[in-house]
Amino acid sequence: MDALGFISATGQSHDFADYRKSLDDKAPPLVVAAFKTRAEADHWLMTHPNPPHHANVLIGGVYHHVIYSRTDNRRYLPPTPIIEFYLEEMISGGLPEPVASFGTRKEADAWLDSQPEPPRQNFITIAGEYYLAVYHYKVNIRALYPISMAAKSEQRREQGEE
Repeated sequence: MDALGFISATGQSHDFADYRKSLDDKAPPLVVAAFKTRAEADHWLMTHPNPPHHANVLIGGVYHHVIYSRTDNRRYLPPTPIIEFYLEEMISGGLPEPVASFGTRKEADAWLDSQPEPPRQNFITIAGEYYLAVYHYKVNIRALYPISMAAKSEQRREQGEE
């Protein structure tokens, strides 16, 4: 009940509803911010008055985790393999039919950019390789993640790094 009271008192009811919808849609892990460079991300983290501890951000299209300790004001942005685990889960029952196929990455990027508001995730192929086309709606970023990234999470598990 305290969590629901907090959500209501801080005006985050719509954000919570969006979060619930993303879970229902099996959308990719949410990100709260996106940066082109590590320098931009570091500047944001160091100047943010209250960084969103445990949230995800994208830096150059790569997931990073926000770590913030209030007690000693330590702030970190380590990379996280969360998208690899997500992709592994998405294909665990087999690969679905792609919604579109492209010969080049450039063609796929143009298609993704032309979508007024793309679905949160769709499978496509580029030159025969499967990709997950993703729309990170909170930061208005469209991304393509090769399904081959899922193999990295399996390797981590086999090496005991999970």
